[in-house]
Amino acid sequence: MKQTAKRKTRQKEDMLPEYDFSKGIRGKYARRYAKGTNVIVLAPDLIKFFPDSESVNEALHTLVKVVQKKPRKASA
Repeated sequence: MKQTAKRKTRQKEDMLPEYDFSKGIRGKYARRYAKGTNVIVLAPDLIKFFPDSESVNEALHTLVKVVQKKPRKASA
């Protein structure tokens, strides 16, 4: 059996009867998706420290300020 036939069989098994894509538009968001995304997934242990995007952005802005202020050592 070809790979595409296996994939189609598996897709049919995963689709529930209540899914209705008859009015869907193929590729509607393809151009937007191709431009890229800025979604970042945090490690589970960090979620308690960064519960939302605002806290992540605040921490990153602070880190950038610290790194920019710190003088670099001359390499030997």
